[in-house]
Amino acid sequence: MSSRAIKKDATYEDLRAVPENFVAEILGNELYATSRPSLPHAHAASVLCGELMWPFHRGRNGPGGWLILVEPELHLGSDVVVPDLAAWRRERLPTLPAATHIELAPDWACEVVSPSTERIDRAKKLWIYAREGVAHVWIVNPTLQTLEILRLEEKRWTIVETFEGRQAVRAEPFAAVPLELGALWI
Repeated sequence: MSSRAIKKDATYEDLRAVPENFVAEILGNELYATSRPSLPHAHAASVLCGELMWPFHRGRNGPGGWLILVEPELHLGSDVVVPDLAAWRRERLPTLPAATHIELAPDWACEVVSPSTERIDRAKKLWIYAREGVAHVWIVNPTLQTLEILRLEEKRWTIVETFEGRQAVRAEPFAAVPLELGALWI
């Protein structure tokens, strides 16, 4: 399926009817269904999760203090959003609820963009994340080999920095530990 809405005035039942091999979201009352990510997309998200998990989620060789999840289903107002990665500071979400979704907006979200999802990620999801007060968003583009760091300031996104290529970077809010950017790219 494409980056166009497949149904307006969508309900959660409409979302549940989407085949499991698609990522389904309700953004602005419209149902979107995108195919599972390409291998470069999946690789970038998986490696990034691994790079952040040990020092920030587990607190090994890093500061800890975060709960990091892969593709969590977020219920933010009437929107159902599935970021590639999301993280909450443990003081806001000390334990993971025994539920299928989370209603508390994350402190950080990451979208790994592809040609089929970039419009949704930038035009629809960024607006929702700003409305809900998500403090940081990373936009990862495996095709361009870039990492764009956005910070929410007065309900508007500020591009803090854009990294490219294979360098080691320190990117907020996870600047305490360097990230090997080249590891994200196939």
